Order: sequence, then structure tokens, then C-alpha cells
Amino acid sequence: MQGKIYQAKQSGFTLIEVMVVIVILGVLAALIVPNVMGRGEKAKVDTSAITLKGVAGALDQYKLDNGKYPSMQDGGLDALVNQPASAKNWMQGGYVKGGYPKDSWENDIQYVIPGAEGRAFDLYSFGADGKEGGEGTNADIYYQP
Repeated sequence: MQGKIYQAKQSGFTLIEVMVVIVILGVLAALIVPNVMGRGEKAKVDTSAITLKGVAGALDQYKLDNGKYPSMQDGGLDALVNQPASAKNWMQGGYVKGGYPKDSWENDIQYVIPGAEGRAFDLYSFGADGKEGGEGTNADIYYQP
């Protein structure tokens, strides 16, 4: 009988194939990661703007019920959570859920009455740094009626 010669099959990847895959993954990561990074802070800015709009709606409801926006003597925005003595028709349970309104960074929302330039009130957040002014995500976020 004649002996059969078996040729061993190669399995697995060569070093070149593995390196090509690593390079492709590196290029993809370099393209995708910068676009994804920083979106969390942008989302917080957007969420704070939405929160300001909601608080402005609560202030409008307060005015409808009580004939005026809450003054600083009424406690400012605290009047949306705790009934001031001057509020005749204060909504049972308050005007905002979850306590005193805060922005996405857990900083107090700023309320000024009367507002500048003839506005009834100004409502804003100091942004990510919690300080007046700033740029990018640290910039102040204003409610625009």
C-alpha cells in the first residue's frame, strides 16, 4: 500500500491580517470618538434650556392664579414650591415637582423680577461652571420667551 501524504491545513490569521484589522479599528475609533465625546455636556445644556422653559410655564401659571409673578419678597422661585403669605390662589402641591428648580448641573436657576429691557422677569442658568459668564458649556443659558 501506498502511504497517503496528508497536507496540514492552516487555520487562523496571519500577522498581517491581524495588523490590518487593528489599523482599521484604530481609524474608525479616531473618526467616531471625537464626535461622541462632549455630547453629554451639550445634552445638559439642552436639558437646562428645557427646564427653564418649564419653570417659565410654572411662573405663568402662578401669575394666572395669583394675579402677579412671585416677587423676591414672596421668595422668588421658592414661591413655586412653598406657598407665600401673599398668594391667594396658590395651587395645592405647588407649581413644580421635585422641589426648588435646578439646572442640569444641580445649580439653582436664577430669577430676576422685574427683568431687563421691559421683560416681566429674567430666568437663566449660569451653565456648567455655575458662574456668571463663560463660553461653550460654561456660558449662561437664558430663557427666551
